[in-house]
Amino acid sequence: MRIIKFVISSAFPKSNIYHHSLRGMSSASKRRKRLQRKSERIVWVDLEMSGLDVDKEHILEMACLVTDADLNIIAETEDLVIHQPDSVLDNMGEWCTKHHAESGLTEAVRNSKISLSDAEKEMLDFIREHTTGKAPLAGNSIHMDKLFLAKYMPKFTDYLHYRMIDVSTIKELSRRWYTKEFSNAPKKQLSHRALDDIKESIEELKYYRMNVFKPVVDSDEVSSGEETGESSSEEKKSKIA
Repeated sequence: MRIIKFVISSAFPKSNIYHHSLRGMSSASKRRKRLQRKSERIVWVDLEMSGLDVDKEHILEMACLVTDADLNIIAETEDLVIHQPDSVLDNMGEWCTKHHAESGLTEAVRNSKISLSDAEKEMLDFIREHTTGKAPLAGNSIHMDKLFLAKYMPKFTDYLHYRMIDVSTIKELSRRWYTKEFSNAPKKQLSHRALDDIKESIEELKYYRMNVFKPVVDSDEVSSGEETGESSSEEKKSKIA
């Protein structure tokens, strides 16, 4: 017991332990508060379209979700199905015709009473409530969604930051650089409905954050050895001896 007391008291002066503990708690607390700030939130969007050619295709469904910087969900919308005429639905390509029919989206679009302008207003009101403006837009292959948003929902798009968080970028880099981690990534359920797809994208990014990105270390922890006068294992052994 005397030896233990000697090592602790010699290697970690009481005042320094107390001081570092307060600083560590302060640093972690500050980081949590910063990441939880409204200004740090992320806007997630997924669209289902009648095709990928923005010059002639249209938005069929949209969902929007807001997370904090740690990817915790703050708020979400329901799947918002937008009415389109038969002239749009009857001229979809083979892939969209098949998958939107199987998911029930095609019939839902025919029966919807929501116009494009109604949808834009509802989604804009949603992100105004939950962000401070200029939040980044996030999702999988989100550049394609943004093309359609810029054309059909410019007011919604203008409220966002010009930067984007594209999970597909991280996926493609992991496929090339971290093949093992990539092979263990969560598999898509391929429901092809907007809100489900967003939640899958968030879970995918959480996985890459935990398995590919470096762990977050507070600055106080990095320099803790110097600040507290922590001894090396060899120095501790010599003191015990």
